[in-house]
Amino acid sequence: MSDLHPCIAESENWVKRVIMKYNICPFARREVERGSIRYHACEETKVKAVLQAFMGECQYLENNPAIETTLFILPRGFEGFYSYLDLVDSANDILLEQGFEGVFQIASFHPDYCFEGEAQDSPSNYTNRSPYPTLHIIREASMEKALADYDDPESIPERNIEFAERKGSEFFIKLLKECQ
Repeated sequence: MSDLHPCIAESENWVKRVIMKYNICPFARREVERGSIRYHACEETKVKAVLQAFMGECQYLENNPAIETTLFILPRGFEGFYSYLDLVDSANDILLEQGFEGVFQIASFHPDYCFEGEAQDSPSNYTNRSPYPTLHIIREASMEKALADYDDPESIPERNIEFAERKGSEFFIKLLKECQ
């Protein structure tokens, strides 16, 4: 992994050592094993340029059906959680404007992710905390199929929150540090 951008190596470690290992996303293992996850580091820091690169990544996915999903990683420029959330809103808007609504959806991850109404130090926030600000671009058709084949998909977030609360913040802080 030494030839990879450090944010890609850390993000890949996070997917394998946290998301997959602890079954945070029950659909991750299959894609990791198939090698169908693309890790893309976007070095842009200006919103307009990031959104252009984001659209380019959506087009890449559209043209490469063997790639199931992309983790669009932002190593610089979006360290602030609220500016990152503004970017997520803009990315969702551009999906609609560019005709990708219903084709792709975004799951968002950030080192300081905080669910509305939760304390910043709540362990539940770690279900969406990642080494770097990341827009996870998901194929909607694949997600619908995966959810249809999964018993009680509505329980996934609840199960993850219960797991996070049981393990505590220190557990996740250590895990994220080990991804470096």
